[in-house]
Amino acid sequence: MSIDTGKKVLLAAPRGYCAGVDRAVVAVEKALDLYGAPVYVRKQIVHNKHVVATLEKRGAIFVDETDEVPEGKTVVFSAHGVSPEVHRIAAERSLKTIDATCPLVTKVHNEVKRFAQEDLDILLIGHEGHEEVEGTAGEAPDNVILVDGIDSIPNIKVRDENKVAWLSQTTLSVDETLQTVAALRKRFPNLMDPPSDDICYATQNRQVAIKQIAPKADLVIIVGSTNSSNSVRLVEVSLEYGAKAAYLVDFADEVNEDWLIGVKTIGVSSGASVPEILVEDLLKWLAARGFGDVQVITAMEEHLLFAMPPELRKDLKAAGK
Repeated sequence: MSIDTGKKVLLAAPRGYCAGVDRAVVAVEKALDLYGAPVYVRKQIVHNKHVVATLEKRGAIFVDETDEVPEGKTVVFSAHGVSPEVHRIAAERSLKTIDATCPLVTKVHNEVKRFAQEDLDILLIGHEGHEEVEGTAGEAPDNVILVDGIDSIPNIKVRDENKVAWLSQTTLSVDETLQTVAALRKRFPNLMDPPSDDICYATQNRQVAIKQIAPKADLVIIVGSTNSSNSVRLVEVSLEYGAKAAYLVDFADEVNEDWLIGVKTIGVSSGASVPEILVEDLLKWLAARGFGDVQVITAMEEHLLFAMPPELRKDLKAAGK
């Protein structure tokens, strides 16, 4: 007879891989199958240590910049997107490119180009140094002004306060972005909006799910890497919505057993670049410590899929795969 200890895990759904990450990872795997190792990848294909290490074992070589790729070789651009300058350098070096940029990031790139054609100053809400921000800003560097948090707003200088639009990095906190936009609108009353919301569906859905869990949780554990913006946001959202404590771990063995002292309810989710096996490892680790009762909290279902990058699709078809 099992004893009800009152200990439980509230497991968020949706969690883990989004359609853009799945597409990018599969693109590298299929490129390795089709062309053989090595296949070069500019930056981390997605921000997750386990995924990068697994692909490296298969023959992927990760580089920081395109000029590190030997001439004529295959390079995959990561899900975060790249600037036109990166495409230009790749063409100069006769590289075979596979652009695994998430289609939702491409949408923001297209919005930058459209606003730039209208000669607007574009206030890009995002984190300085993040690859997605660098790629997006690179579409119109003379028009884009980075807004990294509300504190940066007083220092913004634009050419014409009536010709300003805003866009955002796709992996931000929904609440924080809305607060930043409200503050920008106070400063620029005629601020123009993007044609549609920039924060990706997966980032939003994972935040909605963890918001439902956080108020009931003594502890929230998010599986994800520290350079994964959407994973870090899940920790922040958990704390904002009432979790007593929240931590980010790459692997189950990073969990500190002291975190479990006095804890009855643990919330678990994972960032959009995290394979489910890492969540399963965490659930096994928690079960071994008395947290075997797992209740799934479903915020919504996800069914979106993205087609493979066209360059890869063409070669797969030619190879009969």
